Amino acid sequence: MLSANEFAVLDQVRRNPDPSQRSLTRSTGLSLGTINLTVRTLQEKSLIEDGFLTDKGKRALEPYRVTNAIIMAAGLSTRFAPISYEKPKGLLEVRGEILVERTIRQLQEAGITDITLVVGYKMERFLYLEDKMGVKIVVNPYYVERNNNSTLKLVEGRLDNTYICSADNYFAENVFEPYVYQAYYAAVFQEGQTDEWGLTVGARDRITKVTPGRADSWVMMGHAYFDREFSRRFRAILDKVYDLEETKPKLWEAIYSDHIRELDMKIRRYEPGIIYEFDSLDDLREFAPDFLLNIDSSILDNICRVLEVDRSALGDFHPITEGLTNLSFRFRAGGKYYVYRHPGVATEGILNRAAEAQAEVIAHNLGLDRSFVYLDPDTGWKISEFIEVSEHFDYHNPHHVALALDQIRTLHTSGRTIDNVFDIYAEARKIIDLLFGQGKRGSAAALDFPDFAVMETQAAVLYGLTRLDNVAPVLCHDDFYDPNILVVDDDLCLIDWEYAGMNDYACDLGVFICCSDYTYDEALEVFATYFGRTPTVEELRHCVAYVSLASFYWWVWALYKDVCGEPVGEYTYLWYRFAKEYGQRAMALYGKD
Repeated sequence: MLSANEFAVLDQVRRNPDPSQRSLTRSTGLSLGTINLTVRTLQEKSLIEDGFLTDKGKRALEPYRVTNAIIMAAGLSTRFAPISYEKPKGLLEVRGEILVERTIRQLQEAGITDITLVVGYKMERFLYLEDKMGVKIVVNPYYVERNNNSTLKLVEGRLDNTYICSADNYFAENVFEPYVYQAYYAAVFQEGQTDEWGLTVGARDRITKVTPGRADSWVMMGHAYFDREFSRRFRAILDKVYDLEETKPKLWEAIYSDHIRELDMKIRRYEPGIIYEFDSLDDLREFAPDFLLNIDSSILDNICRVLEVDRSALGDFHPITEGLTNLSFRFRAGGKYYVYRHPGVATEGILNRAAEAQAEVIAHNLGLDRSFVYLDPDTGWKISEFIEVSEHFDYHNPHHVALALDQIRTLHTSGRTIDNVFDIYAEARKIIDLLFGQGKRGSAAALDFPDFAVMETQAAVLYGLTRLDNVAPVLCHDDFYDPNILVVDDDLCLIDWEYAGMNDYACDLGVFICCSDYTYDEALEVFATYFGRTPTVEELRHCVAYVSLASFYWWVWALYKDVCGEPVGEYTYLWYRFAKEYGQRAMALYGKD
């Protein structure tokens, strides 16, 4: 084993044979006295002779040779809206080069040719790199449900003396080397408050603590390097914690931080202007001012065409995380803020976008949705004015609930119609067909619930009973729950009409309740508020049945979303429970125990 000083001098002699001791001082950062002593030691060990590496010196460096590199390119990069909706961030062209191609080329120029690219989101866009640049491709099927710990788990057998890179970094200089002494994480100094992970270091620059959101700190940025011992220890830890539920959302860096005493990693400091990470479109625009003007983007084209602005007028892009169906982001055009909705993958074949456009116009004219600007009836992308909410809608605020039910009653009694029927039971049957049409994986999603067939039968019986009530269809929102109800001072704005159709009025009440945490007694209060009185026996059983039917629809929808790689989390269980509980109550009210 070489000491750190011996490695530093030996590696510099490898790079530049017969160096002067002063040049070694400059290149290594060691004092002249340390250089003198180290050179003498290396000569005594026969590792250098007459200023050149000996064969023994070359062999001494071999344990420190970089074996390979892993480039992580599986993630969604949702913070990079809207460009990431159309193209993975690693495939963006910046200053004339594709980001991931630049990183691959720099690795290869440093002599690292064994490169594995782990892909997931829009993985087909990356496959050309296998032939063009000679990389190995590994597909990560878990990129939606897990963070980048799944990428390292997939390639854990390749972790050795390994560079860990992200596909979307930009290195102004080639930061890679064929020989590295010890595991490290690249760092740059950030002045002021930052969202990046700040580093605390101890003796010999060992990282001792990682703290998100530090101010005036050296922060993790760019690549990391695992030496052989670090890889061995990290693999053992990853194997131990991987199946824990709390591990799923963690970055690999968080797992490292949790076990920092067991994992020896140093800080590798870089001067400003060498390593760049682009967390948002505005970050990249600051680095490459012409990027937004030149990028091929139908989303930006849509915005400019509808709002009649140039791309130079656009800015302040921020993803919006609320909502279960689509991808959305806020942006500024001129001096005004808007929201752009990009339809989700799992809505294809389920939603009638032309009918949604009709419903949006009606809602705007009725004063229910003041935010609406434009909706494309063919593809479903939409632009709305950004509404600054005064507070979040609260299911347990009687005033909020009364305003919301007043709005939905206004819609139901408006007499307006659109060219779409949204029969929630029939739509549930369509999704079940899609679900089982996915093959074994789709079937498994349903079979996670052993009583799936029982739930199907209950829904069919309830639907038949409600049909016998002979309720005339009215225009409904059909997605009437809290993220779509914006509170603006003493008024509400009802947004997102993609499920709108002619339907049973009770469907809106069912959706409203099944997306809440209401007790049954609280649900009864909602019915009374909607009717302005205590509902009749017939109205009550009808509405309770529709809470179950709405829950059943959203439950099978959630199972289908899971098959499509877009899981909705705890809502799946909530809807399952409400479908069962309210179904049993409705059967009793209809006298069908």
